[in-house]
Amino acid sequence: MNLFGDAVHNFIDGLIIGGSYLASIPLGVATTLAVVFHEIPQEIGDFGVLMYGGFNKSRAIFFNFSTAITAIFGALVALTLGFLIQDFFVPFLIPFAAGNFIYIAGSDLIPELHKEEAGLIKSALQLTAFVLGVLILFSLVFLE
Repeated sequence: MNLFGDAVHNFIDGLIIGGSYLASIPLGVATTLAVVFHEIPQEIGDFGVLMYGGFNKSRAIFFNFSTAITAIFGALVALTLGFLIQDFFVPFLIPFAAGNFIYIAGSDLIPELHKEEAGLIKSALQLTAFVLGVLILFSLVFLE
């Protein structure tokens, strides 16, 4: 189940990356960086799940890499469809990507912050990290 879910997830990431390059090169670079930064911890977690599930290191790396390849297929599909039906595809894909990232933040990440009782220092650190993330994303606007 983990491998299938990761393959679908990576395929959608590839669609998002490919579609963002169709919109503009700076948006493509920013999207690629955002996806890479969120993929690193996610793939480490998937590797841990595979190891816990009984895979040895070599097999876990192989299957983790195999699911990561689906991102390339997603990007190829996005670029192909984007060139064929750009008037429909790009205006659909960009809001779809933004909605996915907002959904992940709202349904997974922010509730995770509220699971344990946080003191003043921990809450301040969480708020600082959140604001820094927003500022980094806001600064990407100036790259366009």
